[in-house]
Amino acid sequence: MIVIMKMDHTAEHRAAVVQRITELGLTAQPIYGETRTVIAVLGPVVPEMRDELATIDGVDEVLRVSKPYKLSNREVHQDDTVIEVGRGVRVGGGHPVFIAGPCAIESMEQLRASAEGVKAAGAHILRGGAFKPRSSPYSFQGLGVAGLTMLREVGDDLGMPTITELLSVRDVEAVAEHADILQIGARNMSNFVLLSEAGKTGKPVMLKRGLASTIEEWLLAADYILNEGNPNVILCERGIRTFETATRNTLDLNAVALGKRLSHLPIIADPSHGTGKWYLVRPMSMGAIAVGADGLMIEVHPSPDHALSDGAQSLTPANFAALAEQARALAAAMARPFASAPGAPVAAG
Repeated sequence: MIVIMKMDHTAEHRAAVVQRITELGLTAQPIYGETRTVIAVLGPVVPEMRDELATIDGVDEVLRVSKPYKLSNREVHQDDTVIEVGRGVRVGGGHPVFIAGPCAIESMEQLRASAEGVKAAGAHILRGGAFKPRSSPYSFQGLGVAGLTMLREVGDDLGMPTITELLSVRDVEAVAEHADILQIGARNMSNFVLLSEAGKTGKPVMLKRGLASTIEEWLLAADYILNEGNPNVILCERGIRTFETATRNTLDLNAVALGKRLSHLPIIADPSHGTGKWYLVRPMSMGAIAVGADGLMIEVHPSPDHALSDGAQSLTPANFAALAEQARALAAAMARPFASAPGAPVAAG
C-alpha cells in the first residue's frame, strides 16, 4: 500500500502519516520523486487502515500496490531513479554510462593498463574484482584487500568512481571503504543477509540478477536493500542459465525492457557475462542500448589471452574503444546520448 501526499503537503503532514503507520505496527518508507512524494506502507495491511490513512491532512489518496515488490515498483515511484555514484557520475535518467575494467585485479600494472585504456575510450566507472567467486576452489580467487587498495589508488589517479564485488558480510566494511559502488553478484542475489548489510552502508549497490532468477525475484531482492533506507540501487542483467550451451549464459534483453517498465531503478546490461565470448559483446551491447539499458558493464583486459579470470569474454582496450564509439553513435541516434565523461570523447552525432 502507498500513501500519496498532496502537492502542497507539509513536513508536519508527512510526519503525522509516518507516526500513524508506525502506531499500526507497520513500517513507513517515504519516497521522494520529482513530481510527488509517496509513503510506502510495509507489512500486513487491512482495508480499514487504508480508509483511516486517507483521512489524515495532506494525504491525496491511498492505493494498494499490486506487485509483491513494494519499493522497487514503478507504481510507488513513477520517476526514474537517478543515482549519484561519485566524481560527478550519475546512473539513470536517460543518459547511459560505461562501466569497464578487468574481471579480476591481477597486479597494479594490469589494472592501470586496463583503466587507462577504458578511461581514454570514455568509460565513466572503473570495475575490478578484488574478491572473486569461482566455481572451482583451485581457480584464482582475487587479491582481496590488496586488490581493493589498488582499485582505490587507480580510481583516484584517473578521477573515476569504482565498483567491485562484495562476497561476504565480513568484507562489507572494507569494500565500502575502498569502492564507490558495491556489487552483489549473481550467486549472492538471494543472500538476503548480505543484501541488507550492503543496504545499511548507504552506498550505491549494483544488484546482478541470479543465474536462474525470475524478474520478480530480482526486484524482491532489490527491496531488501531499499528496505534499509538506501535508495541507491542499480540493477544489472548479466544473463541467465538456460538449455543453450553455445554461449556462457543467455543475455535476457527482455529483462531490461520489462524491468524499465516495472521498476524505477536504473538497469545496466553485462554482455560480457551474458555471452562469455568477446566477439559477441559488441552486438549484444548494441541490443542492450536499443532496448533502453542505462549503461553497459564490459570486461576489459590488456592481454585477454593471459587473463587469470574470464579472458574469453574480455575485450582489449582497442576493442572496447571501438565498441564505445559505436554505442555512443547508436544512443545519440535514439536521443539517449551517453553521459559525458571528463577527459574522454563526448557523444557521437
